[in-house]
Order: sequence, then C-alpha cells, then structure tokens
Amino acid sequence: MSENSEFGFAPATGLGSMPGGDAREAVKTVTGTFEDFPFLPELPARGPGADMIGRTAGMLVEMYARVEPSGWRLGDRPGRDTRRARSWLVEDLDALEEYTQGHEGALKVQAAGPWTLAAALELRNGEAVLSDPGACRDLTASLAEGLRLHLAEVRRRVPGARLVLQLDEPSLTAVLRGQVRTASGYRTHRAVDRQIVEAGLRDVLGAHSGGPVVVHSCAPDVPFALLRRTGAAGVSFDLSLLTERDDEAIGEAVEGGTRLFAGVVPTTDGPLSDPAGSVICVRTLWRRLGLRPELLARSVTLTPACGLAGASPAYARQALAHCVRAARSLADNPE
Repeated sequence: MSENSEFGFAPATGLGSMPGGDAREAVKTVTGTFEDFPFLPELPARGPGADMIGRTAGMLVEMYARVEPSGWRLGDRPGRDTRRARSWLVEDLDALEEYTQGHEGALKVQAAGPWTLAAALELRNGEAVLSDPGACRDLTASLAEGLRLHLAEVRRRVPGARLVLQLDEPSLTAVLRGQVRTASGYRTHRAVDRQIVEAGLRDVLGAHSGGPVVVHSCAPDVPFALLRRTGAAGVSFDLSLLTERDDEAIGEAVEGGTRLFAGVVPTTDGPLSDPAGSVICVRTLWRRLGLRPELLARSVTLTPACGLAGASPAYARQALAHCVRAARSLADNPE
C-alpha cells in the first residue's frame, strides 16, 4: 500500500467532464466541492476541441488533427481545430490557476489514453490509427511528450499541487478484443496484442515520472491485471458494471496497493439515494473479497460512474457533493 499511502489520495473526486461552457464556473464548482482532490474540468458542450478526444489531440507534439464529418483526422499542419482546442485548454488552465492559489494537495488532470486515442483518431485514408502499428507507436510517443509539457505547465501554474494524471481509456477493452469497427462499419480491426497494449500504456504513464497515474474506463470488463502491470497507481471504473468474474483481479489489485476509484453516483439527472445507500455496493464488494474493513478508506476513492457532461448543471453539482458525503459515510462506517 506504500504508493497510495505516501501520496495520500483523498476519499472523493470527480472524473473530468462537466456540463455547460463556463470554465470559471466549472472550476469554481470542482474546487469548492473537492478541496482535497480537485480536477481540471472538461466542457465538451463548447464543441469540437473541448471534448476528450479533441482536447487530447490538441496536446500532441508534431502531430495535428482536424475535424471531418466522420470525426478527428490527422493532418500535416495545425489548423483551426487544433488552435481552438489549445485555446480552450489555456482558458481552462487560467480558471484553474485562479481558483487553486495556495493549493498544496492532490490535483488531477485528464487526457485520453493512447489506445482510446488510436481508436478515435483517423489516418488520412479515413481508417483509425489503430489499423497501423507504426502510426500507433508515433501517436504514443507524441502523446507522451505532449503530456509531459502539459503537466509541466500545470505545475508552473499551481506549484504546490501534487499532480495526478488520469488516462481515459473507455475503448481499451474493445481494442484488446478486436471490437473497434473499421470505417465501413462492416468489419472490425484486429485485436492488439496485450503486450503491445501494455507497453504503449507504460510509455505514456512514463510522461508523469515520479507521479501517480490513474487509468479510467467506464466500459465493462476493465483489464485490472494488465493495468496493474503497467504501473498504474489507480484504476477508475463504474462499480455497477463489475461482476463476480472481476473479484480475483480486484482483490489482487487492492492487496498490491492499487487504488480503486469506484464510480458509485449516477451521471444523469435523477433522484439520489442517501449517502449510506450509495456505498452499500462498495461494502458488499469488500465483504465478497474478504478484505478487512479498515482497508476501505486507504484503498477506495469515490467518484461518479463516469463524466457528467450529459447532466444538468444543478444535478452535476449535487452528484459531486454526493460523492463527498458518501465517502464520509464509508469512512465513518466501513462495515
């Protein structure tokens, strides 16, 4: 448990996307709710370039992407879409810097991981980068360098923060299983070898040398064992999608010191249960794994099940605050 305990992960945080288009309002909400573990919000409602893929494409070094009717496609030079993505990121960082003056705790920033990016970005022929092993290697190297620069900029703006990098990999399982569709939609790309996937992730994790990286996937069948081998300090997932098939891998992850970022709060508008009710599933999982209750607070951070871009602003605020209250309930009564 040394890596997590030394770093001091807080008991609750959010995942990334928020509704609306006002960066200052979003950052104000996040920093006010998670004083110990705020994050840099993403606001995809602003349009292409503010979404997860577009924002990360704007971070790439010596690779550029533009918006086509079919999605983001690599090109030869930075164009309007790249400039817009970078401009929005600067706006978001300005807001973050304003609301985190003097912050000395954990601070999380998010980006698409290499395999979700490879599945989403297109080559010039319209097929996914995933279809070309050489292009995947180039993309991974470009992303790693872009993240180094991004993290350095965040450190410059919030010098007292302990940065956590979150890699969003919702397509990871599909990449491993050969379920990513080709441009025609009639076929799927071949599954990528697990060792190649692991190596690519490890290369990108290396962009945050000395700091913890959390890998997030809100898809079923998260490959916990593979992510542990990459050196990820935490794995973020939608707890409602777990099955008992995942128990052994999760138990080994906890015992090996991997932090669980458990998504327990729904991401779309609706009534919320009481905080204690929101963590029944966490306690149930713990009992099923046969783990000691006192390990809970040292092993689990509570989050929404996924991003909140599709929620109303009022519900998003309630959901984030609910994570904090649910974490307090779990700490007060782990059994």
